[in-house]
Amino acid sequence: MSEQLIVPVVLSGGGGTRLWPYSTNETPKQFLRLLGQKTPFSETLGRVSDRRRFEVPIVVAGHLHAELCERELSEAGHDAHLIIEPCARNTAAAIGLAARFVVGEFGGDALLLVMPSDHVIDDVPAFIEAVRVGESAAEAGRLVTFGVRPTYADTGYGYIQSGSELTNTSGALEVERFVEKPPRDRAEAMVADGKHLWNAGIFLFRAQDLLDELNKLAPKIFAAAEGAIAGSVREGIRIVPSANALETCPRESIDYAVMEHSSRVAVVPMAAGWSDLGSWDALAALDGTPADEPVTLIDCDDCYVRSEGPPVAALGVRDLIVVASHRGVLVLPRGRSQEVKQLLAAMADKAP
Repeated sequence: MSEQLIVPVVLSGGGGTRLWPYSTNETPKQFLRLLGQKTPFSETLGRVSDRRRFEVPIVVAGHLHAELCERELSEAGHDAHLIIEPCARNTAAAIGLAARFVVGEFGGDALLLVMPSDHVIDDVPAFIEAVRVGESAAEAGRLVTFGVRPTYADTGYGYIQSGSELTNTSGALEVERFVEKPPRDRAEAMVADGKHLWNAGIFLFRAQDLLDELNKLAPKIFAAAEGAIAGSVREGIRIVPSANALETCPRESIDYAVMEHSSRVAVVPMAAGWSDLGSWDALAALDGTPADEPVTLIDCDDCYVRSEGPPVAALGVRDLIVVASHRGVLVLPRGRSQEVKQLLAAMADKAP
């Protein structure tokens, strides 16, 4: 491995509506103290704060959340470059913007570690070790993704089928295929076969390698990212890409645009206490009902109950999720919190 520092790229887009009524488009989950005293955004930056290993991070966020990002950075004492997307175009465009910016600042050989800002990683040393394992593969031209050994058949995650170990690397594996959010019976079979990993949505690659694959597999996204950074304006720590260049950019995830179609992808298995906080069920698995919230439960079994303010009392119920805030109250069976978006759509249809 080389001695160059890794450039962290923190993705802070999205609305986090699956954790309604706490998380909203205006204040998504990465800026909420859902577990402990720090937000997921701050925790993500903290994982890459060792300047002996990592450069100052690049944060990519929408204009709606620019001030939230700046406030978090200031309160936690973190430095960063802040790329403000003038319009949301999903993760392929966001990563393309960051990669193009890094090529201009550090050169095409710079390694990018791309991380969502709303994930939980309990074992940071194990995460850093997984990154170390992935470095040699990334420096050899691979696009490295990180996978998590599944502990149950979750239908809300994407899966990666792993293959044989790469030649001349220790711990990085070939990728046979990606499977997007399978039905339960298929998820159960994939967990049982031991060859499949949850797709953690964390990546490591050289900036120019990512741009080359983006140009080959999604040329419209590549061209939009190139033009947007070429026409960008700097305002303090903010880099504001050209809105005109991004307007016609396709809205595609990096998995769909590049990773699922590239022959250069490798996966590193990671055991670092990872969760994407993608649903109330995922949070319940980590948390349990917080003791300091106004919640009273009597004769309740396997229930997850939270409240931001209104007192909540439950008696003799089973397998429920109940979440209350000033925005509303959510009640649903455990195991169905991936369907919250359907509820929000139904609520929107009833709105005057």
